[in-house]
Amino acid sequence: MQGLSRLTTFQICVYRLRDEQVVRGESLLGGGLPMDVLTEGVELSHADLALLAELAKGVTVDRVGRRLDISGRTVRRRLRGICDRIGVATAIEAVAWAARRQLI
Repeated sequence: MQGLSRLTTFQICVYRLRDEQVVRGESLLGGGLPMDVLTEGVELSHADLALLAELAKGVTVDRVGRRLDISGRTVRRRLRGICDRIGVATAIEAVAWAARRQLI
């Protein structure tokens, strides 16, 4: 049980570090380019922003699906597409990206 707690704490620290990098505008993809340069001209639909806003509330993917009347699998697929378009690796980074731009 204690090992699981440590792993969770470690994961939280990693996510916070990534989140801070996104907020500062650093690229998580390497190369030293600012994230704004990498995502210039990216547009998200209202549905994409609604999905990210629900995730920002800390809601699970399956619950987001129920609230938006779509399946959890569809939520994951759309989230992967959002992450690919804006150039981030995780849902947390996508939420931070949208929040930094005051989209959600």
